[in-house]
Amino acid sequence: MKSSDAMSIGELADRFGLATHVLRHWESLHLLTPARDINGRRRYGPDDLVRVAVILRAKEAGLSLDDIHAVIAADSPASRRQTLEDHRVTLERRIAAAQASLDLISSALTCDHDDFTTCPHFRQTVADRIGVDVPRYRPVLSC
Repeated sequence: MKSSDAMSIGELADRFGLATHVLRHWESLHLLTPARDINGRRRYGPDDLVRVAVILRAKEAGLSLDDIHAVIAADSPASRRQTLEDHRVTLERRIAAAQASLDLISSALTCDHDDFTTCPHFRQTVADRIGVDVPRYRPVLSC
């Protein structure tokens, strides 16, 4: 990309569907460091395009802007790996919790009982989730 092909902040923002204030914010956090023209206007080149794409993908992966900065600004590969490993562990926990929730919903949806909360299988699924024994359901008899 020639210097004449460098993009303005508006052009870069449009390319990614972002508001310009987002790019300014990322710059204030030292996630972006655009070049400046002789009038002080930001000029974004190919490396900046890649950096914005990396930031967006990292956000999609659930990394916070602070974590993204830690990865980008890491002073060593080991530091970068540790930040990513910490996030991987967090994601694994969230995925396990989401899977447990999905299992619970699936159990309720596939239950043949009129009231799934009375189903022994569903009750066992709940018991397994909360880690205690759930007493067998006994309907309350009305007077």
